[in-house]
Amino acid sequence: MLDEQTLQRDLQITIEEENYAEAAKIKDDLRVLHEDSKALVLIANFGFYDAFRRGDLAMMQNLWVKGDDVCCVHPGGNGISGYDSIMKSWKIVWMNFEFPLEIKLKNVRVHVRGDFGYVTCVEFVKTTKGSNWGSQFVINVFERINGQWHICIHQAS
Repeated sequence: MLDEQTLQRDLQITIEEENYAEAAKIKDDLRVLHEDSKALVLIANFGFYDAFRRGDLAMMQNLWVKGDDVCCVHPGGNGISGYDSIMKSWKIVWMNFEFPLEIKLKNVRVHVRGDFGYVTCVEFVKTTKGSNWGSQFVINVFERINGQWHICIHQAS
């Protein structure tokens, strides 16, 4: 499977060689690769919200990039950095909830560039007891590592 950088390089070469038929094929391959990447980022985002909805820490742990450079901002909170601190924060956030939560997303947009992609949306979270957080604007940033998309930044405000 070719990656975006290889295809971009090949496209540049074919244009310089004035091989426009091949350049058109490569452009089509790039378009398909980009759409596939966007779909995979959306699937990763769905996984994040599925773990959130269930209060499933093991699932949440598998979704995040393991490292110190990850960041999470919960509504009304400060930025939390580092994988271990973020996992502890999810335990605290979930302490007062009964699961499953009801989560609805609106205005979902996805963007991908190379090995990074992000989703913006408005989330509505409602607990089983009926309290409502109202709406939060969310940015979830994903990084592709070994062909898999993992969340590296979550901000809800």
